[in-house]
Amino acid sequence: MEIKIGIQNVVREVVIETNETPDAVEKQVSDAINNGGVLNLTDGRGRRVVIPVSTLAYVDFGGGVQGHVGFRS
Repeated sequence: MEIKIGIQNVVREVVIETNETPDAVEKQVSDAINNGGVLNLTDGRGRRVVIPVSTLAYVDFGGGVQGHVGFRS
């Protein structure tokens, strides 16, 4: 699943591809916002993204990308 995260005062959004379900990611986002801490997500390759929730503008859950064309590592 593809997740796009908008950050306040930042032009580019953070895009990660994760193997987690939309419900699991939504719970992580909600818990982070309720606790006033950081949003900590891990992508499909094990890369971790940590974002302070005070800077979150939006979190967009997508269905992911199917059928890539070209090289992929």
